[in-house]
Amino acid sequence: MIHQFTKRIAVPLLALLLPTAVLADSKEVIDAQAAQALDRLRDYNGQSAELLSQAKGVLIFPDVVKMGFGVGGQYGEGVLQVDGEPVAYYSTAGASFGLQLGAQYKSEVLLFMTDKALTQFRESRGWEVGVDGSVAVIQLGAGGKFDSKQLTQPVIAFIFSNQGLMYNLTLEGSKITRIAR
Repeated sequence: MIHQFTKRIAVPLLALLLPTAVLADSKEVIDAQAAQALDRLRDYNGQSAELLSQAKGVLIFPDVVKMGFGVGGQYGEGVLQVDGEPVAYYSTAGASFGLQLGAQYKSEVLLFMTDKALTQFRESRGWEVGVDGSVAVIQLGAGGKFDSKQLTQPVIAFIFSNQGLMYNLTLEGSKITRIAR
């Protein structure tokens, strides 16, 4: 029942609450912001550059806005790159419930480490994290190293802000949908 509420009420409500500039970026703007987000990710931790080079596809959401006032939600637009070239554009949206107030900006980068994971994602009409695919969110361990168990997953993700990698966050319930750009 909560899931139905999320789809029918909370996500459209979120779209009304978000600034219109977030909802209408051009390909050029998304591509430029994605390049900046990847540069920031590489700066936060040198290991990420190696992972980016090994990925079969990289989905970058450079500016995801998360807002809440009781019912919360998030929205962002991004680009899927294969071999460093943009191949498609996507949006991410999700809703959450609980005590929430305010707004937060973050970047999300999903790495498809296998051809199978990338193909399954690209062939989906709408991909929901945790339902259509499991995503290991990378966190730094002792000594600034990544957890090696997470690095073996077919889809791994980084969530970060201007201050660096963010901890204890999940992408669970985020719906990723292809958009025309």
